[in-house]
Amino acid sequence: MADHGDVQYATAEGNDLPAHEANYESFVRLAFVGSVAVINILIGLAIGGVIGHWLSAATIIVLAVIVAGYSLWTGSRVASYVMLAIAALALLYNAYS
Repeated sequence: MADHGDVQYATAEGNDLPAHEANYESFVRLAFVGSVAVINILIGLAIGGVIGHWLSAATIIVLAVIVAGYSLWTGSRVASYVMLAIAALALLYNAYS
């Protein structure tokens, strides 16, 4: 077998670690925002389909899409958390009214 030396990552051509890390961060952000958006839309559909309050459901669904776009644009997770809390509170309010 041929004798192989140590791999030199610092001098290897085509090894762009900052670009890989930025791509990974973008993927994690997209996965998080997408998951929270799907949960918010499901809560909205539960409000409309199970409880029958379609105006509240449509409001939650539209806001979920807007907040998801805002979160992807800015990179902030706070807006997604706030929207999830609002959707959960809307579900509780509509369930007991």
